Amino acid sequence: MRTVSPQDLGLAVRAVESGELVVIPTTRWYMICADAGNAQACESIFMGKRRPGAKSLAYVAQSLSACRDRFHLSTEAERLATAFWPGDLALLLPWRDPEEAAKHSAVGSPSLTTVAPGTLGKLAAVSTVPIAATTANISGDASPEDPGPAVTIAEVHRFLTASGLKPSVIVDGGVCPAANHMTIVDCFTPEARLIRTGLVHQRSVSAALGREVQSI
Repeated sequence: MRTVSPQDLGLAVRAVESGELVVIPTTRWYMICADAGNAQACESIFMGKRRPGAKSLAYVAQSLSACRDRFHLSTEAERLATAFWPGDLALLLPWRDPEEAAKHSAVGSPSLTTVAPGTLGKLAAVSTVPIAATTANISGDASPEDPGPAVTIAEVHRFLTASGLKPSVIVDGGVCPAANHMTIVDCFTPEARLIRTGLVHQRSVSAALGREVQSI
């Protein structure tokens, strides 16, 4: 396990391309990442986080153009992606190719898809494999003592001790300032619906759509 600066992101790229796990900072939290097409690597994340299999990992696309190649984007999905990507918004999108969906089952079908800013976005943009990502914390711990996903390197190490996960590379981005989730919008149907509000406010989603978005 090696801790590096964002300037050494190439080490994380090579690690994830080799089937290893890596930890990457975002403005929200630290994320643990793997090759989305590597079933063994993704399964280790589910097991370590104690994450139910029905709660898929996020698919971090290289770009909006690359996302269009793999997924169907409705008119409203296009509006949201154009307005907020790269950014803290994820869209539930249907795959174009059922075989690709099966190959990347860890990120679900429909897939929770984003184009990320910052270090996570750079990882996805330069990697030769698709990136699956999730927050660095044990799933389902809602106790008063639970601080939520890791926002510091010290919290990352506590998570790794609790989970037993052994990423090859940790990118140290300092303290993650937002400590908040991505906003999630369901774009599987023509009319987008808000699943979870996070850093992108519901009013902003509505403004981008030109109508009041409904919550599920």
